[in-house]
Amino acid sequence: MKWLDDQPDSSVVFLCFGSQGSFGEEQVKVIAERLEQSGVRFLWSLRKPPPKGKLAMPGEYTSDLQEVLPNGFLERTKEMGMVCGWAPQKAVLAHKSVGGFVSHCGWNSILESLWFGVPIVTWPMYAEQQINAFQMLKDLGLAVELQLDYRDSSGEIVSAEEIARAIKSVMDIDNKVRKRVKEVSENGRSTVIHQGSSFSAFGHLLEDIIKNKP
Repeated sequence: MKWLDDQPDSSVVFLCFGSQGSFGEEQVKVIAERLEQSGVRFLWSLRKPPPKGKLAMPGEYTSDLQEVLPNGFLERTKEMGMVCGWAPQKAVLAHKSVGGFVSHCGWNSILESLWFGVPIVTWPMYAEQQINAFQMLKDLGLAVELQLDYRDSSGEIVSAEEIARAIKSVMDIDNKVRKRVKEVSENGRSTVIHQGSSFSAFGHLLEDIIKNKP
């Protein structure tokens, strides 16, 4: 968070793939290559995949991140980016320096991104995330496409060119998705203030419960 405090407003792309999201070494190196070449400031929550064939949560690279990242990557990018393990996603998305979010499109992550007005790049990995990504992109126009049908078990490697295009698009201040997300964020927040639609509906529910209490 201290590193984010030192970055310009809306200048950082945040890469985070949920509590179960992780990538193999080859995909990690492709992501790192494109982040370095892009020149975009980044905060990357990088988790270690569980052992093959074992049903377990991703872990942390407890020794040295260089074991999975390209040689010299951390040194070369120390002025523009940071790689960490687990990250406090909500606090990061709320930070004024964050301007884009590369996400697995879990529903909690989507709600948090919309609440804080941070546009998403879709990289769904499993379960209902493909449906969530499709709805955000095609139905609502609230996301930038990287992938819609990726599965972490497929062995597919998303190319550096695809990653670069999506990140460049989401960080473009004139991107119409960015403007749309900001509008939805403002509208969503207005529903929970005093006399907002959600505030009022919840109040009516409580009144009905009290009135009909046996």
